[in-house]
Amino acid sequence: MTPKILVIIPAFNEEESIGKVINDIPKELVSEVVVVNNNSTDGTSANAASAGATVIDEVRMGYGYACLKGISYAKNRSENERPDIIVFLDGDYSDYPEEIRELIRPMVEDNIDIVIGSRTLGNTEKDALLPQQVFGNAIATKLIKWLYGVEFTDLGPFRAIKFDKLLQLNMTDTTYGWTVEMQVKAAKEKFKCTEVPVSYRKRIGVSKIAGTISGSIKAGYKILWTIFKLI
Repeated sequence: MTPKILVIIPAFNEEESIGKVINDIPKELVSEVVVVNNNSTDGTSANAASAGATVIDEVRMGYGYACLKGISYAKNRSENERPDIIVFLDGDYSDYPEEIRELIRPMVEDNIDIVIGSRTLGNTEKDALLPQQVFGNAIATKLIKWLYGVEFTDLGPFRAIKFDKLLQLNMTDTTYGWTVEMQVKAAKEKFKCTEVPVSYRKRIGVSKIAGTISGSIKAGYKILWTIFKLI
């Protein structure tokens, strides 16, 4: 049976890139694209709708808040419209949406529960990942291996997870710890996890997190705090 796939894209002020992201998503695979407009002050919402996405609003600022809003939307779909797989994808055009095919392949062929798109294993454009991102990923994934026994190489936001497994995780983080919370909880629940290499390019615009010193410090602290609090 062909799985029903819903893509969730958290987006804050991504008017220049959001249309490109949506247009590159393989429509023959994906049943619906949901853009969660996270209090944008530009044309993100209008451009996403023009590109064919379902747009919902989350006024509370935070990556996790936006993702949780998307999950709530999926939960409230009627039984026959609920997705089998959720794909999370950023709205800045740093990922390659067409690689969703490779992302979901292990789930379809090998019954994997969660697949992380690893920028570390894939083809990353020079300077697309900032030094603080590379360092933070290395520290965080080593800690996850030591503490929880599951090996990852990246905390990348481009990922796919079975919807029923996602609900089982009871995600709660509202900001920077979202991705690592998912991976740590999946490891603790003994979900079948894997990674696939994904390509990565310089984003359109400036990162709201890694692009600032304060954002990088806050993100790093929250990631480490999340890893240890879930022990």
